[in-house]
Amino acid sequence: MLRSLFSSSKKSQGSRMTAVKQINAAELHQWLDEADKPLLLVDVRTPGEFEYDGHIGGSQLFPLSSLMARMDELPKDQTIVCVCRSGARSYTACEMLASNGFDVVNLSGGMIGWKRANFLYK
Repeated sequence: MLRSLFSSSKKSQGSRMTAVKQINAAELHQWLDEADKPLLLVDVRTPGEFEYDGHIGGSQLFPLSSLMARMDELPKDQTIVCVCRSGARSYTACEMLASNGFDVVNLSGGMIGWKRANFLYK
């Protein structure tokens, strides 16, 4: 059922194409409520943005600038949803993680979309 919630977009990365699954705030909210398998929220913003601009409860901070160096801290056996302010940095994070064998989904619209939808954040 949840697979039908995602759309894919493709972006050229050198000579290969990388498909990144997308989910919006309402779909993520529903998924968090109904998820029957573990889901990891990875926030790729800066520590200041994470702390002062708020974040989705339960998300873990992995700034994009250090994501490659910390990739071994992430599980490959569960879906990772990447989050940033608008969806751009998290899209880049998804591309990086997907090319290393992770199951990833990008929160399109990022925290801006999450807040506009009036969902709770910390």
